[in-house]
Amino acid sequence: MPKHARDASSQPRKKPLQARSIVTVTAILDAAAHILESAGPSAYSTNAVAERAGVSIGSLYQYFPTKDAVTRALIERESRALFADLSHAVSKAHGAEALRAMIAVAVHHQLRRPLLGRILDFEEARLPMHHDMAAAGNDARDLIVRCLGEMGVESGDAVQQAGDVMSIARGMVDGAGQRSEIDEAALRPRVEAAVFGYLREMSRIRSPGDERN
Repeated sequence: MPKHARDASSQPRKKPLQARSIVTVTAILDAAAHILESAGPSAYSTNAVAERAGVSIGSLYQYFPTKDAVTRALIERESRALFADLSHAVSKAHGAEALRAMIAVAVHHQLRRPLLGRILDFEEARLPMHHDMAAAGNDARDLIVRCLGEMGVESGDAVQQAGDVMSIARGMVDGAGQRSEIDEAALRPRVEAAVFGYLREMSRIRSPGDERN
């Protein structure tokens, strides 16, 4: 199948605007999450999702042409929820404290429903990236850039370091999910150690007089 056809088949047909449509789409996505979490991908189909949601298959197809489109919408919903919580955390703190709050949020989102998180991580890597998902990643990076600026990182370095921080945190958090870890209190300080250890080393490298500067 051509790439553009795969892209189209994994995109929702229309966005819900009326209250009734929003309720229907919410029920569909909740049903999709339940099936993936409780029965796994082998039991996941548009028919199964429609039955669980209590809607007709025709109603589901009004919004989602394929199960990949349902999955993508579920990933985007989780991403929006994560970004909303990250934004809230940053709004109540500054600098290193805000960055620690963001790490806590990321850990919580991955481990609160670890099985669903693992499946959606796999599906996110498999499905073509939609511009909304890319924009969400850029928005999260911008929050980290703000934190780094408040910590004294120069603007010229902050964007690159923010990208590295995202990679470090996501790699550790996703890896913990793949290993079926569920202890947020154990994972959070490990991610903090990796992130702040990296930032300290970058600060040392960039310090005036350092032989590698």
